Amino acid sequence: MRDRAVEERPREPGHPPCPLKDARMIRNSLFRSAALAVAVSLSLGAPTAFAADAATATSPATAVQRQAVAQGLYELAYSPKQNAVFVASSGGFGDDAGPAQVLRLNPTTLAVETRIPLERKAFGVVLDDAHNRLYVGNTVDLSVTVVDTAQNKAIGTVQLMEKKTGKDGKAAYTHDLRELVVDSAANRLYVTGHSSQPDVSSVLFVIDTTTLKVINTIPGLGNAKAPGLALDAANKRVYTSNLLADLVVVGTDSNKVEAQYKIAAEQPMNIALDPAGKRLFVTDQGSEMLRGYQAKSSGLVSKHPGQRVLVLDRSNGKELASIPTDAGPLGILLDAPRKRLYVTNREAGTVTAYNSDSYQKVATYAVPTHPNSLALDAKNNVLYVSIKNGEKDAKGSEESVARIQL
Repeated sequence: MRDRAVEERPREPGHPPCPLKDARMIRNSLFRSAALAVAVSLSLGAPTAFAADAATATSPATAVQRQAVAQGLYELAYSPKQNAVFVASSGGFGDDAGPAQVLRLNPTTLAVETRIPLERKAFGVVLDDAHNRLYVGNTVDLSVTVVDTAQNKAIGTVQLMEKKTGKDGKAAYTHDLRELVVDSAANRLYVTGHSSQPDVSSVLFVIDTTTLKVINTIPGLGNAKAPGLALDAANKRVYTSNLLADLVVVGTDSNKVEAQYKIAAEQPMNIALDPAGKRLFVTDQGSEMLRGYQAKSSGLVSKHPGQRVLVLDRSNGKELASIPTDAGPLGILLDAPRKRLYVTNREAGTVTAYNSDSYQKVATYAVPTHPNSLALDAKNNVLYVSIKNGEKDAKGSEESVARIQL
C-alpha cells in the first residue's frame, strides 16, 4: 500500500489530518504501503553511504507510457492471475469529486477495462491473488473494502473501529489507515492504524480473511503516525515504522510487540523486506513539513536531512547503508531475483532504480508530477506507477498511471 509530502491523504471533517500528505494537507496517500534478496556483506557496525552513479544515464522516455484514468488515485497492484492492474481511486474531495472506485486497467495499454464502484473512498491496496481478492483501505471510514478481482465487484466491508465521542462532544475516529499487507497462506490481513492523538498509541489491526472479522487490535506501535508496514511471513513477523524514528516488530503468532529499535531514519515511510537476507529497505523522506510536525508533536530534533533509502539489519535495526535518492522518496519495491530496488521520489517527480547489492543507481525515469506507489509485473519486467497531480494541475483533473518497460 502506501502518504506523501508525504503522500497526500484526505482530511476527515472534524478530525485531525494524518501528518503524511501532499502540499495541501498533513496527510498523504496511501493511506494507505510498502524490504531484499542477497545477503549483505557489510559489517553491522560499519554503515556505508553510497553516492549515486554519476555515469548513470536517464532512461529514455520511450520506456515510459502514461494514461490519465481518474481523480484521486492512490495505490495500485498488478495481478498475474488476472493479467490486470488494479488502482484505487478516492474520487477526490469537494463538489467536483468523482466516484469512489477501483479501476481495472489493461496492463499493456493502461486502458480502463472495468470500473468497480465502491461505497467508501479508496486509498491503500494489497492483493491476495491466490484468493482473487483485493483489499482496499477506506482511510476516512476506518474500514477495508473487499473486492473480488475475478468478478470485478465489491463483496464486503470490514469495519475496524467505531467512532468515539471526544471532549468536544463530537464523534470521531481515534485512528486512520495507511498500509495493508496480507498473509495469503495464513488467511490474515494486517492494517496499520495511525494514531491521530499524541496520547494514543498507533495500532495494528489483524483481520481473519475467511470470516472478514477483526480478531485482534495490537497496540504499542508508538504514540505517533506509523507509516511503514512489511510482512515477513516465513519468520512470522510484521515490521512497522513510526515518526518517532522507531522500528517496531510484531509477532504474528504472539500478536504482540516483540521488539522495538531506534533507527537512523527520522521519517521512515514505506518498507521493503529482503525475504532471503536480513535487510529492510526504508524510505527516509526528509520533508520540511514533517519536521515541523515532528518537532511540535513529539519534540523530535532532526539530525539528518533524509532524502534517502536506509538499509537496516532487521534483526536489530542497525544501519547497513544509506542510499541517496531524489527529493521526497516515498514508495519502495524490491525485485529480488533481478537485484533491483525501485523508489518513487514524490517531490522530484521521478522513479529511481538501484542495484540492491551494490546500492548504485542504475536508472532514472521521469514521471512528473508526484509519483506515489509501485507495482511490478515480474514476468514481463514492467513497473507500474500511480501519479498524483500537483497544485498547478486543473482542479478535478484526472490523475495518471505510468507503465515503465524496464
